[in-house]
Amino acid sequence: MASFFNKGFGRKRESISSERIPPGQYETYDFPVLTAGPTPRIPLTTWSFALEGLVETPIQWSWEQFNALPKQSFTNDIHCVTKWSKLDTHWEGVSIETLLEHVDLKPEARYVMAYSYGDYTTNIPLEDLRLGKAFIGINFDGKPLTPEHGGPARLVVPHLYFWKSAKWIKGLRFMESDKPGFWERGGYSMYGDPWKEQRYRTDD
Repeated sequence: MASFFNKGFGRKRESISSERIPPGQYETYDFPVLTAGPTPRIPLTTWSFALEGLVETPIQWSWEQFNALPKQSFTNDIHCVTKWSKLDTHWEGVSIETLLEHVDLKPEARYVMAYSYGDYTTNIPLEDLRLGKAFIGINFDGKPLTPEHGGPARLVVPHLYFWKSAKWIKGLRFMESDKPGFWERGGYSMYGDPWKEQRYRTDD
């Protein structure tokens, strides 16, 4: 997990929707691939997703069970900390709010640690996942999400910098207090609001 790999930062273009581009960002046609470490290849037969931590009873879904949950279509702008923004991305997946219908959160649950295959983690306030703000994406542009972009499933939190949208998602752990994940331990913002340019801890 020590290395930072990428396959380009996107082709810049003049934006006709500048009010949708946060400060310091540029619009790209591409969907650049940026990962911390090698890309996991997770067989669907062994994939699972869990809700754990400060819940009355933890729950885990297999791939077949997860795909039986109600799905929605989402269209969102996404913004990477490396300064590219991609507008009107099209996803299909399961909203976090739908997943939370299957657990009883303990009253002290206020934060979430998203954790992934490949040992990536990132922290997010619980309120930033609720009320339609976030989802687990399994299809992108009408096709199954590729491993390079976090498939078979990734967390998508479009209103925060995209490192918060953990690839290869394995589960969400509910916590009482905020704790740093992988990039946050390395000095990145604990929150990551692109409109406030919260890239690093000193920007919070």
